[in-house]
Amino acid sequence: MLRVSVILAVAVFCLLTAKAPDPRVRAALDALAGHVHDLDGGADASFYCPMDPDVRSVKPGTCPRCRMTLVEGAPDISEYPLDLEVSPPIPRANETTRLTFGLTDPRTLKPVRLFEVVHEKLYHVFVVSQDLRFFLHTHPERAPDEDFHLDVRFPTAGMYRVLSDFYPTGGTPQLITDTVLVPGGEIALGPTVIAADRTPKDTENAHVVLRTVPERVVARQRTSLRFRLTPAEGLETYLGAWGHMLAASADLIDMVHGHPIAAIDDSGGGAKEIQFDMAFPRSGVYRVWVQFQRLGVVNTVAFNVPVEEPGL
Repeated sequence: MLRVSVILAVAVFCLLTAKAPDPRVRAALDALAGHVHDLDGGADASFYCPMDPDVRSVKPGTCPRCRMTLVEGAPDISEYPLDLEVSPPIPRANETTRLTFGLTDPRTLKPVRLFEVVHEKLYHVFVVSQDLRFFLHTHPERAPDEDFHLDVRFPTAGMYRVLSDFYPTGGTPQLITDTVLVPGGEIALGPTVIAADRTPKDTENAHVVLRTVPERVVARQRTSLRFRLTPAEGLETYLGAWGHMLAASADLIDMVHGHPIAAIDDSGGGAKEIQFDMAFPRSGVYRVWVQFQRLGVVNTVAFNVPVEEPGL
């Protein structure tokens, strides 16, 4: 029985570490690509934002969303191999584990040492547990001419997804997902089942209401997630943006990191609505975390958003 359990765990591990199917991801990207934000009305805009490729311009400048410098030409999508080293090799729950992120330039096959600053950091990491209860957004450190490293304590046994978000100089922004298995106890072999939950939430020092436009969320179609924050007094940018969002499918195969396209004050000034646009790759219930800062406190709140297939 133990051997069968190990085999099943390895099978699930392989599934989680596999790349997402191209047709599914491409369909979601195409849904967003059709919504181009033209900065200056130019039909032949040749400058684009590397972080938000739908932001385009006919002249040099900066992106109004993320403040990245616009670049000229067509995006050259190249994936950068990532070797995630786990030390100790068999991590234990509630003990410090060091994750080392070794990156290789696919053109030179040399270690990557130069990165662009994105939202005030060189490297962003998200860690999510298989049961979706543990969420961490943090930033690895490094010494000159070394790989990035992060010390983390996994709270329980189980599978964890580690999402790396970085922008190598001379390349394009990267989102790479890895899996870490923490042994001990009984590890669930199937995805976590979560129920839809879009009810208002109270966070560390604010109140958050979510509405979606359109209200019915459909896979591979553009959706606006609009978070209404109250009180608006004391709201501040966090890591260069009004908010940060991570959406994860219940099986943790699909993970999307996004930033707001708009932040609008209501007429009375008592609330601020932060808008994220995205296309969910497939149907199911997604755990959506949003982070924002008020009076120096980083607030984190989660909603479970149901997503339907077209035509249902």
